[in-house]
Amino acid sequence: MRRSYKFLLRPTGKQAATLAACLEDHRQLYNAALEHRRTAYAKAGASIGYGDQSAELKHIRGDDPDGQGRWSFSSQQASLRRLDKAFRAFFDRVKAGRTPGFPRFKGRGWFDTVEWPRDGDGCRWDSQPEHPAATFVRLQGVGHVRVHQHRAVKGRVKTIAVKREGRRWYVVLSCDDVPAEPLPAIGAVAGIDLGVASLVTTSGGEHVANPRHLAATADRLAAAQRGLARKKQGSKRRRKAVARVAALHAKVRRQRLDGAHKAAHALVHAYDMIAHEDLRIAGMTRSASGTIEASAATSPPRPVSTVRSWMRAGGCS
Repeated sequence: MRRSYKFLLRPTGKQAATLAACLEDHRQLYNAALEHRRTAYAKAGASIGYGDQSAELKHIRGDDPDGQGRWSFSSQQASLRRLDKAFRAFFDRVKAGRTPGFPRFKGRGWFDTVEWPRDGDGCRWDSQPEHPAATFVRLQGVGHVRVHQHRAVKGRVKTIAVKREGRRWYVVLSCDDVPAEPLPAIGAVAGIDLGVASLVTTSGGEHVANPRHLAATADRLAAAQRGLARKKQGSKRRRKAVARVAALHAKVRRQRLDGAHKAAHALVHAYDMIAHEDLRIAGMTRSASGTIEASAATSPPRPVSTVRSWMRAGGCS
């Protein structure tokens, strides 16, 4: 069985800056590879794939040793595979007659994960086992980053990813060969109804209350947003205000995930079989709050400097 583990990273100030630089360089690589595909098709009708772009990585890294060249080769290949997966999904939607949605450039707020496809190739989990009191993950170009490991990791670590959420950094481990641990049979069966006023109602009449985390934070969030509205565009104070608003939203998100996990954990341990309706919960929530509105999608700006860097490095040869 495969299972994922997510742990909070405790980087130093220098390591946090290096992790941000790593994320930015991978974002630029992704965007430049996307522009490479668009330009090749528009000018020559050529279809560029992952194999072609992966073969050019060696030259790009050699021409930019202090930038792209300092990160793991396999992590950069993973970013190119991510783009290739987006194109394959695009063509699948075209063949199926659905709205295609062409792959778009990633803005700074829309690229938050770097993946290393194999433990030991540019990364190493628990890289200092001689220190049993602490856990570290070693990342090429970053060093040994301390991990807040709150539970044991089972199975064999297959892939390692680093993710940024606001000001926090997390490491995500994907593990294979995790032993299954079936729960003992209880003999209880229940049906559940998901709602808005009450989070869950069981067929036995039990109600799981909706904690309303957003409402509890509404006053602090409103004050933070008013402060943000008064800040000058592009100023340092505005960036700090944006971070405060994002931190409050992130806290609400974590509270919701934690509450949902605990509620699901309690239900799974209380019943052998749980039946529920096939409902579109997002649609229910929008209808209940009266916020069904059509929103226009906007595309991030094209990274001109990144595209030129790719072309200078031979990406459009």
